[in-house]
Formats: sequence, C-alpha cells, structure tokens
Amino acid sequence: MVDFAPVPDSSSPVPVRAVGPLSLTAVSINTIIGAGIFALPATVAQLLGPASPMAYLTAGVAVFLIVLCFAEAGSRFESSGGPYVYARAAFGDFTGFEVGWLFVLARLTAVAAVSNTFSDYLSYFWPALGQGTGRLLAITLMIGLLTSTHVLGVRIGVVVNNILTVGKLLPLLAFCLAGLFLLDFRPILSAPMPPTRALQQASLLLIFAMGGFENASIPSEEVINPRKSLPVALISSVGLTLILYMAIQFVAVAALPELATSSAPLASAARNFLGPAGGVMMTFGAVLSTAGSNHVNIFAGPRVLYALGRDGHLPSRLAWLHPVYRTPVISILLYASVAWIFAVSSAFAQLAALSALSRLLVYTSTCLAVPILRRRTTSTPARFVLPGGDLIPALALAACGGLLTGSSTRQVVLVGAALLGGALLYGALRRRKRKPA
Repeated sequence: MVDFAPVPDSSSPVPVRAVGPLSLTAVSINTIIGAGIFALPATVAQLLGPASPMAYLTAGVAVFLIVLCFAEAGSRFESSGGPYVYARAAFGDFTGFEVGWLFVLARLTAVAAVSNTFSDYLSYFWPALGQGTGRLLAITLMIGLLTSTHVLGVRIGVVVNNILTVGKLLPLLAFCLAGLFLLDFRPILSAPMPPTRALQQASLLLIFAMGGFENASIPSEEVINPRKSLPVALISSVGLTLILYMAIQFVAVAALPELATSSAPLASAARNFLGPAGGVMMTFGAVLSTAGSNHVNIFAGPRVLYALGRDGHLPSRLAWLHPVYRTPVISILLYASVAWIFAVSSAFAQLAALSALSRLLVYTSTCLAVPILRRRTTSTPARFVLPGGDLIPALALAACGGLLTGSSTRQVVLVGAALLGGALLYGALRRRKRKPA
C-alpha cells in the first residue's frame, strides 16, 4: 500500500479539507520566514561584505532542488505525514518511523527555541517579559493561544495562520519598498566577487534559514486537492521567499554601513533611514514572525504524531479526532505540552544541534525516495513530474551530502542517540502489538 490515508466510514470523524492552495502557500512561507531573517543579514555581511546578497541566490538554488523533490513526492499522496509517508512508501515501516521520529524531535526543539526568541523580541516593548516570571508568562500564553486555534478546528487555524503571515510580511515589504526609493545601491552592484570559501560558508548558513517549507507537506488530509496544491505551494513559497530575502539583504547593506557588527540588523537598518518608527516596525514584525513560525510548527508536528498513530507505529489514541472539531486533539495537546516544557526549562538548548542535522536527514530521505517511488508499479502516478529523469534528485542529494559533511561531532552523536531511541521505541511497540490479548 502506498497511500496511508484512513478509509472514511460513517461512524468516525475524518479530517476537514479546508486548506486551499493560497493558505498552504502561507503555511510554507510562515515557517520559512521565522526569527532568522531578522538576525542573519549581519552574519552574512560579516562573511561577504557588500556582496552578501549573492549568498542568497546560491543557497536558493540548493534549496530549490530539494523543494522540487518534495513537490514530486507530495504529488503522489493524499495522506498526512509528508516525509514520513514518502519514506515509509519507499523504504518500509522502520525507516518511515525513524524519519517521522526525527521530524517531530526537530520541530519540538524549533518551537522551544522560537518561543524564547519571541520573548526576547517582546521584551523590547515590555522589558519584564524577557526574563523570570514575565518570560514564563509570555511563552505560556503564546503556546497556549496558538495551540487553542489548532484544537478548535483547521478552518480557525487557517484563518489565524493567514493573518500572521500577512502581519509578518507587511513590515518586511515596507522595509524593502522604502529602501528601494530612499537608498543608493550602486556600491553593492559594483562590489567585487567574494572569496569562494566565504560564499560557501554563507550559503550553507542560509540553506538552513530557508528551511521549514516541508511543513506544508504534512497536513495533506486537510488540504483541498493536495496532490495538485502541494507542488504549487512549495515552489511558489520558496521562490517568493528567496526574492524577499535578497531584497532585504540589499536594503540592509545599503542602509547600515556597520551591518556586520549589529546585534539587531534589520531594526537598526530601518531606524537608520526611517527613524525610530522604522525600528519599532521591524521589532513588531519580528514578534509576529516568531509567533507565526510557531503557529505552523504546532500545526505540522502533531499531524506527524497523528500519522504515526494512524499507522500503528505509536499508540492509536494519537490518531483520535475530536467528533466536533475533527482535529487530532490528543496529538496537538501532547506535542504542545512537551514543546512548552522544553521552552520554559531551556532544555531545547541542549538539543539545538539535533534540529539542523535531523532536518537534513529528512530532506535526504525524500530526495532518495523520489526515484524509488517512480519505479514502484503500485505507486500512485505523480501529478507533478520533474524533468530530466533522476538528474534533479541526484543534484538535490549532492546538495544534502555536501551539507551533511559539515556536521559537527555533537550533532552526529545527538542524532545517533535519537535514532537509537526511536529504534528501541519502535521495537517495543511492535513487540507489544504481537502479544496476545
């Protein structure tokens, strides 16, 4: 069997298909544009100086290759789970479980990290919310409110996600448009080519900043015509984000000569040519951006738990849908609770190295799955097929391999421990299922 969506029957609720193509695009954009873009321009400028916008183009090519693999794989399935479903169909239950397990762990760590960044940005307006009880209150309210929108139904979650996406885009677009008319870009356009090594380092850094698009592949059972909508959403969201990121870097470099040493590069750049109101605008945009990123993470992560429960790899209660809201309430509440514990205890800091390498392994599994799914006679025909045979998956795998070679020893150890823990859990649950009642 290739598609793992549950067969509807009249006695049990089924997910509501309420996510259209534009909303699915917003899901992808909302995850990609998180907290990173508000700090990364300074780091990229440190490496490349005025030529720093070039790094976004280089990174965008590598990410786009991976996105195309997700687009073809996703165009074969209507069941929720994204990379977990693709890996299970191509490589079997155990590999699928490990991919899903890594995805959930990485997303939990991301929610915790972004929650603390949210508190830091919020403290710009109210300093007490940046530490102690204030920080605890800010993180708790943010995770609690975002979780409630997903519990109460996918339609409410979609509306909130669209609002947060527009809210985070408006300050960034205003920053770029104002800079286009007010700043001089000639020094950037005439900047010499940067050293190859520095360009590579900056590009690798930006590839991770452009990640998160894979969240759009997760909730397929709640997407209208997912096999057609997902490729459009993935390709358009990454393309639009790449253009926006390059524009932001151009404006930041032109607006702030000391960009490379700034601790708040976008807020400082906006303040430089728009006045104090510009700094406030960008800080408010960062608050919305972190909240929006977490909103999608709390949407996507529990759907992987739901898929693992649906397929019998985790307790089936995780696949239970609320009879009224038709959302996987138990998975959502469990996921949000663990993320909250990580966030308020700072446990995520110990697992931060897990997130980047886990994401790379998830990307690699999908790129590997595409050629295999093409050759499976039982595979559902893809609605979106990449040209050039296996060339694009091969190039995407090369990009993933290049990134994997840069992994630190700590990352490898943490991911190895996570994979071992997942294997032990998988084996224990399978033995339990085999026992006679």
